[in-house]
Amino acid sequence: MERIKTDILVIGAGSGGLSVAAGAVQMGADVVLLEDHKMGGDCLNYGCVPSKALIASGKAAWGQSHSEVYGVANVTPKVDYAAAKDHVQGVIAEIEPVDSQERFEGLGVRVIRERGVFVSETEVQAGDHLIEARRIVIATGSSPFVPPIPGLDTVPYITNETLWQLREQPDHLLVIGGGPIGMEMAQAHRRLGSKVTVIEGATALGKDDPELAAVVLENLRAEGIEIAEHAKAKEVRGSAGAIEVETEDGAVFKGTHLLMAVGRKANTDGMGLEAAKIKTTRSGIDVDASLRTSNRKVYAIGDVAGGLQFTHVAGYHAGIVIRSALFGLPAKAKTDHIPWATYTNPELAQVGLTEAQAKKEHGMNLEVVRFHYEHNDRAIAERKTKGLIKVMVVKGRPVGVSIAGYQAGELINLWALVLANKLKMKHVANMVAPYPTIGEVNKRAAGAYFSPRLFDSALVKRVVGLVQRWLP
Repeated sequence: MERIKTDILVIGAGSGGLSVAAGAVQMGADVVLLEDHKMGGDCLNYGCVPSKALIASGKAAWGQSHSEVYGVANVTPKVDYAAAKDHVQGVIAEIEPVDSQERFEGLGVRVIRERGVFVSETEVQAGDHLIEARRIVIATGSSPFVPPIPGLDTVPYITNETLWQLREQPDHLLVIGGGPIGMEMAQAHRRLGSKVTVIEGATALGKDDPELAAVVLENLRAEGIEIAEHAKAKEVRGSAGAIEVETEDGAVFKGTHLLMAVGRKANTDGMGLEAAKIKTTRSGIDVDASLRTSNRKVYAIGDVAGGLQFTHVAGYHAGIVIRSALFGLPAKAKTDHIPWATYTNPELAQVGLTEAQAKKEHGMNLEVVRFHYEHNDRAIAERKTKGLIKVMVVKGRPVGVSIAGYQAGELINLWALVLANKLKMKHVANMVAPYPTIGEVNKRAAGAYFSPRLFDSALVKRVVGLVQRWLP
């Protein structure tokens, strides 16, 4: 057994763990990194990267069959599903070196490809290594949650982890779960030529503003995706190529393949957390605002910490931990400025409070500003006019922004900056956006906030009248 002493031990080489390891070692700390599966974690291998690559394939196919509006004849695309998966793997391979063991060893990190198990409050065993660390960061991420639906254990199904191994295109894909993963993969497969049915026990895209989610769902249905809401799966039966899902109301949905996309669970099993006196909750490891666990020498970041499950949140958490663990400075994680996006077409994005949340928190002080894509000249030129932005404003300061429409995931960046720095609507209004761009949607939303104050104000009109009388 090799005994190792180190400053920082990172368990998990996903986006959060890699960010901590890279930052800490380059700032002079001694760092050991444990990973018993793939470098890059879920995001690179099973999540963000491959899903966006497959969405790009679907977009290309859809463009060929829906180009007539631009004066280009529609054609029926020849989709090679296996080749699309090759494209996905090619994208992963291109990004892989950035997350590779070789790169991190080149930075000075000791990388051990073994599973880490706590044996005490400061020690972790990984294979034949016993590692004692001054600070430990748990960044083990999450895995697909598979609910105990009767019959599911006898029927072949796929998750976001196993989907990428599938080489034969599903004739009819059944998706249980209408969240971001389920809806993104539903649309990608529909555009590649599969029939798709989404079965959601509550409401599809239910964590987003319902008005804006409706914009997306309307378009998905128009593309031929069947979306059954308030349809809780009661039983699954059948075999490969002939699968049935029966819901509690007696409806039966038939398909050839089944994708389970009902959520994620934190990866905490088998880590010996009890030996380290680390408390857990139903959603993951219990942490305080500084991301410390009940063991003050141990932090938990990203999905395993049980909060917002996004790659960029794990990266943000890494910065908090580096500030605290390396420099001993106070640092607390917040969520009110964290954006997220669903990469359907149209896209759906959010930062801060939704309209319902803002009404509950701010009551009569809330103003909701709207601007529709149909009034944006670039959106008209691109034939991308389905969309809406809503800005929740309290005393001139945005407290939340919801966007559904073309490039919503890009537009939300500006508002994430605004909320993170507590800027006001006047700062967005002062911005000059190049014409014609989709980005003008943001500026026009700010303009919609000030327009009634300027153009509908009797006081403003009186002041202008007086000034005009006295000007030479």
